[in-house]
Amino acid sequence: MERQIKERLNDEILQAAMQRYAIPGDQIWPMDAFESFIYEFKRDSQSFILRLGHSLRRTEALVQGEIDWINYLADHGVSVARAIYSQNGKLVEVVEDGQGGQFLAVAFVKVSGRPPWNVGWTPALYEAYGRLLGQMHFLTAQYQPTDPAWKRPDWDDELFEFVERYLPASEHLAKEKYRNLCAYLHGLPKNRQCYGLIHQDAHGSNMFVDQAGRLALFDFDDCAYSWFINDIAIALFYIALDADDPATFTRHFMTHFLHGYRQVQPLDPDWLREIPNFLKLREIELYGVIHRDFDVRQIDDPWCARFMQGRKEKIENDIPFIDFDFSSLKRRG
Repeated sequence: MERQIKERLNDEILQAAMQRYAIPGDQIWPMDAFESFIYEFKRDSQSFILRLGHSLRRTEALVQGEIDWINYLADHGVSVARAIYSQNGKLVEVVEDGQGGQFLAVAFVKVSGRPPWNVGWTPALYEAYGRLLGQMHFLTAQYQPTDPAWKRPDWDDELFEFVERYLPASEHLAKEKYRNLCAYLHGLPKNRQCYGLIHQDAHGSNMFVDQAGRLALFDFDDCAYSWFINDIAIALFYIALDADDPATFTRHFMTHFLHGYRQVQPLDPDWLREIPNFLKLREIELYGVIHRDFDVRQIDDPWCARFMQGRKEKIENDIPFIDFDFSSLKRRG
């Protein structure tokens, strides 16, 4: 979290947000978070999540757009964490921070279950994972924001610019690789069959599995207009990151994932060839984010430290994130 945001939260602001959602003072607990302040709370024996974001990161209109899409998906049967209304009948509550900015409070139903790695990934869960993203991509083709001012940005909006902004001048080669990649991606076709709103961060830390084996997705803070194959590549990126044999795992995972995905959303097999480009896009962007959040000479987060091992050399030498022939995943028969 950016320091200037972290330093602006105080108890008065939290209390104001709690009042807007009628949260009892002894029924709220802080949770680990990355970009916003997150709390779990209970009200009338039900569990909810309170998120306090800041206008320095997202405008009120952008948060309204996020919530509008989430509740649209929920209304159409997708298993996502629905946003709830405040006591004032609002889905987004604005709390002034006293320094010219605002905290943007949103509350969600807390989805039941546990993270999938605690339950144990299985082929059936991989298939459910693909089906969940397929449902989202199918529905976004018919989606229009309730208010045009709430339209979410595209993938290349400055809102998501981490590479040019956070990589130091010494990383000029990584920046050049990123610019060239973006230039290539800008030439890809955009239509309702391949491009629309995507989650853009649909990894295992942003979903739960309930006792019946159903997956539920949350944390849509990064949702943006992009190619559907980008959402698929991001899912693969994170789940394959720590695999002992990434290529073997990729074939196993993607076979089941795509089987679930294709049950609800068509996928032109030509898009499979673009997965390495979107894997590289996420790789370089994450490289920039870690430079933003850590002194890369001494990273105290084990996951980020593992990711950064040899990463500079891999990016600069165009080493594929996963060395795999994705065209081999075309459906046969």
